[in-house]
Amino acid sequence: MSAGVWDGDPILEPGAALDRLAAWKDRIDRMAVDTRAMSDQLGQLRVTATDGSGMVEVAVDAQGALMDLRLGRRIHQLEPERVAEAIMTTIQEARRRTAGRAREIVAETIGTQSPAAQAIATQVGERLTGADITGERRPER
Repeated sequence: MSAGVWDGDPILEPGAALDRLAAWKDRIDRMAVDTRAMSDQLGQLRVTATDGSGMVEVAVDAQGALMDLRLGRRIHQLEPERVAEAIMTTIQEARRRTAGRAREIVAETIGTQSPAAQAIATQVGERLTGADITGERRPER
């Protein structure tokens, strides 16, 4: 093939193709670094919530797992059902806050424009709160 074959078609021009490949590799490298930063931050995420009376304090991780539970002396004055309800409500609040913070981490590290980022943010919200990214409850299955 002669050099004139590449003239007029930048897609087939070897130099332009190499430039596009280099740019693509740079984007992939940046995405890998950003994804790692997101993963590290989510791995360290802990959120604490306290009920309105200060009787219950809980901490949950990015998965929504209960990491700590502290009960105040006031629990001795209440029926066990009320204490259990306060614990469960406070865990739900901590998970809701965790979902919000996790979505912020996703936005800060990998952005919100890509389908992958949107899927991650939606998955985090659903896992922690049973709601999609808009905050609407998903139907029970």
